[in-house]
Amino acid sequence: MIPKKIKEILKKQHYGLVGNHSAVQICRWTKNSLRDQGVCYKEKFYGIQSHRCCQMTPSVVFCPNKCIHCWRAIEYTLGDKIKGKIDSPKEIIDGCIEAQRKLLQGFKVDKKSNKKQLSKANMKKWKEAQEPMQFAISLSGEPTVYPKLGEIIEELRKRGKTSFLVSNGLYPEKLNELKAKDQLPTQLYISVNVPNKEMYQGFHRSIKKDAWERLMKSLEIMAKLKNKTRTIFRINLIRDINMDEKHIKEFAKLIKKAKPLFVEAKGYMSVGFARQRLGYDRMPNHKEIMNFAKKLAKTTGLRILDEHERSRVVVLGKNKKDLKIKKV
Repeated sequence: MIPKKIKEILKKQHYGLVGNHSAVQICRWTKNSLRDQGVCYKEKFYGIQSHRCCQMTPSVVFCPNKCIHCWRAIEYTLGDKIKGKIDSPKEIIDGCIEAQRKLLQGFKVDKKSNKKQLSKANMKKWKEAQEPMQFAISLSGEPTVYPKLGEIIEELRKRGKTSFLVSNGLYPEKLNELKAKDQLPTQLYISVNVPNKEMYQGFHRSIKKDAWERLMKSLEIMAKLKNKTRTIFRINLIRDINMDEKHIKEFAKLIKKAKPLFVEAKGYMSVGFARQRLGYDRMPNHKEIMNFAKKLAKTTGLRILDEHERSRVVVLGKNKKDLKIKKV
């Protein structure tokens, strides 16, 4: 299903390929946590454990967009439909756990070996990491393209695991389906990176002619998910593109439409193939992100609840006590 050339590119980027269309990759924060060198902002904000997080996707090279800030090789996108054999949710989950275990083998410390150990991993954490309890359904591609996404979320819930779904919001019908079937994730993210329709196509380069309208519909659906799931409106901030003062009111208007529980203002990172489109000079520093967040908070009436400087992210909301996840 995925051409050999693309598989080779993904493997060079340390992806663990799973089945016909899924993949995992060890997040640097998972690695840091295993070495006791700090944890992801998601652990600091929401309480998930970085070393037990599985960063995965059920649609690794399938997406309707070719966003300029995306770290994947968007030139090799295979469209917005998964063709051929569709793997089952159980196959994907079990395959991702197994692939993650293989990728983590290099962190294991063999006390019986006489060889010098390069790993500085915390072995208690490493053992716990063999059974990830948090699935970040994002990584690459658009996860709502996978037709059985709700069943993945439902199966993870049965196994007592949390799920964070990150979507570009171009499939409102899928969000409605997840809502109707009670298959919503623990936390739903919708990425909104531009404040108006005029900027959308230049930034996202979507094959969907009605992409902006679809995104607006998804934000309307998000507003109706109160008490059904945790909702997050995410803005990936890029210097000299979407951080201008004039965009604050426009973003605030969209936030009002979506009525999210939280807003994440997160800095663009020049990594992977994104470096070929946007340089390091486009990465805002944490001070710039905080200034943007303060202005956004003032305009929306929200409060800055927390920040994670190393990840260059600030979270806004109404009440800090709501940040931590209390149940799956």
